[in-house]
Amino acid sequence: MESGGNSLPSGPDGVKRKVSYFYDPEVGNYYYGQGHPMKPHRIRMTHALLAHYGLLQHMQVLKPTPAKDRDLCKFHADDYVNFLRAITPETQQDQLRQLKRFNVGEDCPVFDGLYSFCQTYAGGSVAGAVRLNQGGSDIAINWAGGLHHAKKCEASGFCYVNDIVLAILELLKVHERVLYVDIDIHHGDGVEEAFYTTDRVMTVSFHKFGDYFPGTGDIHDVGYDKGKYYSLNVPLDDGIDDESYQSLFKPIIGKVMEVYKPGAVILQCGADSLSGDRLGCFNLSIKGHAECVRFMRSFNVPLLLLGGGGYTIRNVARCWCYETGVALGIELDDKMPQHEYYEYFGPEYTLHVAPSNMENKNSRQLLEEIRAKLLDYLSKLQHAPSVQFQERPPDTELPEVDEDQDDGDKRWGPDSDMDSDDDCKPLPSRVKREYIEPEHIDPASNMMEIDEPRIVVEQNNSNKTSDQHLETKS
Repeated sequence: MESGGNSLPSGPDGVKRKVSYFYDPEVGNYYYGQGHPMKPHRIRMTHALLAHYGLLQHMQVLKPTPAKDRDLCKFHADDYVNFLRAITPETQQDQLRQLKRFNVGEDCPVFDGLYSFCQTYAGGSVAGAVRLNQGGSDIAINWAGGLHHAKKCEASGFCYVNDIVLAILELLKVHERVLYVDIDIHHGDGVEEAFYTTDRVMTVSFHKFGDYFPGTGDIHDVGYDKGKYYSLNVPLDDGIDDESYQSLFKPIIGKVMEVYKPGAVILQCGADSLSGDRLGCFNLSIKGHAECVRFMRSFNVPLLLLGGGGYTIRNVARCWCYETGVALGIELDDKMPQHEYYEYFGPEYTLHVAPSNMENKNSRQLLEEIRAKLLDYLSKLQHAPSVQFQERPPDTELPEVDEDQDDGDKRWGPDSDMDSDDDCKPLPSRVKREYIEPEHIDPASNMMEIDEPRIVVEQNNSNKTSDQHLETKS
């Protein structure tokens, strides 16, 4: 088992990295429903920008194999996975008790092809982790992934399956320690909760805190038992700008990398922390957001980049396109090339957008107090934890297929899910954008028991579902 640290050749940050990019051309067809802010269509828009900026030719483009039932059940409860596989818009009225039990139906609606959607985005994240484990790539990217709110037994915050937890479990087969960093505006509660009692995974979440979904992520929440001080939370207020954000991100993450020495890193790049997001209230520029990617890349540690939130979809596509360029070490022209979604980006037709003049409610004193508190927590970690060497579980078998570039670049007509960013109706109750009271979470309820790696013998399970493809929006 690798001990972590700089497992890739060291060198200047400008050095090219081997990048694998996972994309299923069907993912943009799934549709959460009229008025819902989550639109998987943004993944297709991102892919179009990558194609027309010429970035696809600089990385390996792979179509992920959908995750199987047994893959999802490595974290999620069997009955929850069975429910997701079986539920349809036509049958949901007959299963109201189950819908309530699994928190499906409001901000996590039932839509056509729901389970196939979950298999697709989870498959990309797990395949990215496998590729990093095998040394086939320095950086793996799955912009369809990053759905960090899903719990072991329930959906939450537009997320049904927690692909991040599944990817971390895959990475733990090879690496003693895995670092998870979350720059979505919402707290990465599902991932933190899963690994709250272990020191083999460190989670660090930068998020809006205070009367904001999901209501968790206080600076004093630091983990429990063996996991104490291995969960870090950076609670932020409205209007934080690039300079303020980086004044926390770089010293905290720099110290984490020094003390924890992870063998692999997952960075969840939720774009709802950008200025002007429909559900967000931060004021980051795309370059400021991407500086987090650039900084993580500089450590030369295997890196998995995932998507997440982001609800002004033209800016989501801009952001993840630019961050793909950062991963590749390629600076992109601000003038946007003509492509099939060009009209989304007017009147500027540029890759970057200026932040607004909104007030930054994060005072220098507040930022200094947060930084000092978190660095104090990190000082309590004496050394990077290790685990006893033993035979590791076999890699998940996910035979990826090279995505045919022509097929991958096909687009559907403007009638599929070309909803404008501003035409959505408000959703009824418990929606991610609404302010809710923090809910108490039992720190022992959804933990993963992974203090020691276990060998998982995978049976040849032939449970397969038909590919139901929908119009979906993310």
